[in-house]
Amino acid sequence: MKSIDIKGTARTGFGKKNANLLRKENLIPCNLYGVERDENGLPVATAFSVQTEEVRNLVYSPDIYVVNLTIDGKTVLAVMREIQFHVVKDNILHIDFYQVTEDKPIVMDVPLKLKGLAVGVKAGGKLQQIMRRVKVKALYNLIPEKIEVDVTNLEIGKAIKVGDLSYEGLEFTNSKEAVLCTVAATRSAAKNANAAE
Repeated sequence: MKSIDIKGTARTGFGKKNANLLRKENLIPCNLYGVERDENGLPVATAFSVQTEEVRNLVYSPDIYVVNLTIDGKTVLAVMREIQFHVVKDNILHIDFYQVTEDKPIVMDVPLKLKGLAVGVKAGGKLQQIMRRVKVKALYNLIPEKIEVDVTNLEIGKAIKVGDLSYEGLEFTNSKEAVLCTVAATRSAAKNANAAE
């Protein structure tokens, strides 16, 4: 997984009013949920803000990153967990980060890339990618930048499902029956089949 450096500043003000003031200054309110727990066992959050430019390459990218997040001089490893956009303007309203450690698995959405030319496509079918990302659970340093799926042997009417995937050190948390990709029949494929008969 790629890494990216982001610098933030701790914030003490909370609530909508304070968040709106930050956004007017081109700052994004954020929370970092760490490994620390309170007396109820809930994660302790660190509130901070970042410049919009700081997170542009993280947010507007098809890639996934582990973040070297520095808040007022203290650096931790983290991943972006949740992001909120304005429903009309599409600007970033809030980001949640989650601190990662070398010994605790995390869940991340990993991009899915299809490779190879399916035999079903050669026969006139159309390859359809149903899922663009899959959820994996693993130690952060074992999570790949992308999951590659070889479709070479995929025939018309057949599909590759999450349950067909197998990567050492990774647990796929989507339903095993979830379809990743399939080759759909087309009119030209039907004509080819009729001609062969």
